[in-house]
Amino acid sequence: MKINRQTSQNAEETFDKIDMAILRVLLLDSRKTLQEIGTEVGLSPTSCWTRIKKLEAQGVIKRYTVDIDPAKLGYHDSVIVQVTLESHTDETLYDFGRTLATIPEIQEAYLVSGDYDYYIRIAVRDTRDYERLLREKLYKIPGIRHSKSHFVLRVLKEATVPVI
Repeated sequence: MKINRQTSQNAEETFDKIDMAILRVLLLDSRKTLQEIGTEVGLSPTSCWTRIKKLEAQGVIKRYTVDIDPAKLGYHDSVIVQVTLESHTDETLYDFGRTLATIPEIQEAYLVSGDYDYYIRIAVRDTRDYERLLREKLYKIPGIRHSKSHFVLRVLKEATVPVI
């Protein structure tokens, strides 16, 4: 069974059920050996390696990483901040995005449509740490007209892209 997926360049890539199975295995544990992955998907380690290298070359697999529990490092709270900028020029948007990228506490930042320009997810230790971050970092970024903060009370779902 072939599955067609669109990439951001609008070129069609075709992935079969084995490619999708490899991706599911890697999403659960990217430290598995080629032997273990191959056994789970019904391939030899060499065939498995060839497919993984192809998926990397196509940009489907972007990187291998570790999933860290922020609370174990003292980051017990997550805050979603909605931000509106004074100006919407290309330069302003670029500069704002570049500045956000330098703040380690910022986990994710999205340029969005609607009433606000950005949604930003920030990891903080507590409310005092968030107040410090606002004062020392976020509010020092030029061009912010308005912001609104929401503390995350409970995470109901965190997921990667569905690999069906």
